[in-house]
Amino acid sequence: MQTLRRWTRRLPSGAGLQVIAALLWTAQAALIAMAVQGMANGRGLGAAWPPAAGVLALGLLRAACEAVGSRLVFGQARSLLSDLRVQLARALAARSPLDLARPASGAAASLVAEQADALLPFLTRYQPAQWKMRLVPLAILACVLWFSWTAALVLALAAPLIPLFMAIVGWRAKAASEAQMLEQGGMNAFLLDRLRGLASLRALGAVDATATRLRETARALQERTMAVLRIAFLSSAVLELFSALGVAMVAVYVGFHLLGQLPFGTWHGQLDLGEGLFILLLAPAFFEPLRELSAVWHDRAAGEAALAAIRHSTQGAEPLPGAALATSPAAVAQGAPPGVVLHDVRLAHREAENVLDAMSMAIAPGEQVALFGPSGCGKSSLLALIAGLMPPRSGRIEIGGIRLDDGSAAQLRQRMAWMGQRPHVFAGTVHANVALADPQASRTRVQQALRDAGLQRVDQAHPAAAVGEGGLGLSGGEALRLALARLAVRADHADLLLVDEPTAHLDSETARHVSESLLALAQGRTLIVATHDPVLAARMDRVIHLGAAAQSLRKEAADALA
Repeated sequence: MQTLRRWTRRLPSGAGLQVIAALLWTAQAALIAMAVQGMANGRGLGAAWPPAAGVLALGLLRAACEAVGSRLVFGQARSLLSDLRVQLARALAARSPLDLARPASGAAASLVAEQADALLPFLTRYQPAQWKMRLVPLAILACVLWFSWTAALVLALAAPLIPLFMAIVGWRAKAASEAQMLEQGGMNAFLLDRLRGLASLRALGAVDATATRLRETARALQERTMAVLRIAFLSSAVLELFSALGVAMVAVYVGFHLLGQLPFGTWHGQLDLGEGLFILLLAPAFFEPLRELSAVWHDRAAGEAALAAIRHSTQGAEPLPGAALATSPAAVAQGAPPGVVLHDVRLAHREAENVLDAMSMAIAPGEQVALFGPSGCGKSSLLALIAGLMPPRSGRIEIGGIRLDDGSAAQLRQRMAWMGQRPHVFAGTVHANVALADPQASRTRVQQALRDAGLQRVDQAHPAAAVGEGGLGLSGGEALRLALARLAVRADHADLLLVDEPTAHLDSETARHVSESLLALAQGRTLIVATHDPVLAARMDRVIHLGAAAQSLRKEAADALA
């Protein structure tokens, strides 16, 4: 973002060449006027050949400057856009996965791809046009003023009216572009969400209703896009009106002045034919940068709307502790499994205060602990705090004697293995999904992890088998055990296992197999499990009850322990 701000404030080298190409027209106009004046003085075609050669040479130079400048601007803009995309991706990755304001996947994809692309016309067309508007009219006005202060006054009075009315139109164009960008991001998020849940939509018979809503969203986006185009055409019409009036008034003055009807308005007596022609040739060129700026005015509106969307997505975010480290985190030396200590930890989400209030606890190295309680009591939030996925509002967390903070979070996460409540299975092979936690894992290690998770007899779960997005082709229990195999691969390099609701929504037989696999995997490691399953909690070394409602469940857990 800082590089982009510097780009908009300085004159890029490519845009400078384009400005020089535009200024060369003043020299060409002077040569043309000189040739016409020479022929009017009776010197014939001989007076036209040297200026014609000069016009040709300047034309070639002008074309070369324009071509080279355009290529330079495009290359610089492309490089800047690539850097911006990298920064944006890093900013999104640096946000906590539990950040409630985190943009949806479809909206984030639209931001990085389509909305970021809106900056390319803004950088390659609007920025050079803006610099031409700043410099070229002033140079032409100075040339006209040298011969006639009246013609210069006409141009100076007509010029401010164009930016004034364009600014009025531009305010509305910016608002329309922002609404269009928002609608586009919302449509992408809606489409991606429905594609992910297509199997559920088919099962519920909601495909037609979803298609109807998608058509309505597409129609709304089309209407907003047409509103942006209508405003763009309106700005062009405003420019053409005032530029045509300005050129016509200059032409009327020069014509009547040459006829002797308006003898005033010059510094050196009456204008001759060459001087009058020179002024007439420069008058349209005076408005040309403004006309070019008007043609790309909607690019400015779209670019600023995209910048606002990018800025909004990177501000006010819940940071992921340790994500700001510029280098890869060094591995923490591992010996005995770590203990975990929490001292007066408090956590408050935006929509609920004091999810965890002054929470203190100590887990011994190698201990297997269940965080027990009903849904909503803060078990998952506590696991996320221990994993360093979100910062506490206050208090202290220590893992293996090292305080968890921005400086140590990335390193401490190297010794953790995490299994979330809803682990995602990506479209691809089983091997690729299991090796997600360790891309260097061998086929033999993946097969062993599948056996550890109890999937060796499932035909759909051999390493070369393909699964669909979200685990399509696997049952719910099989998808969960696939995530457990992923945990097993990660556990080769981790000695702190954090598991969130591993038996939720499973039948008793599948839950028993998952529990057996998890406990076998946890041997020699510290295990913290968030659960409201009393059977699983009974098999842990210790149970920590969370939430006021957990009091009513303690008897059930005690019975299971007995």
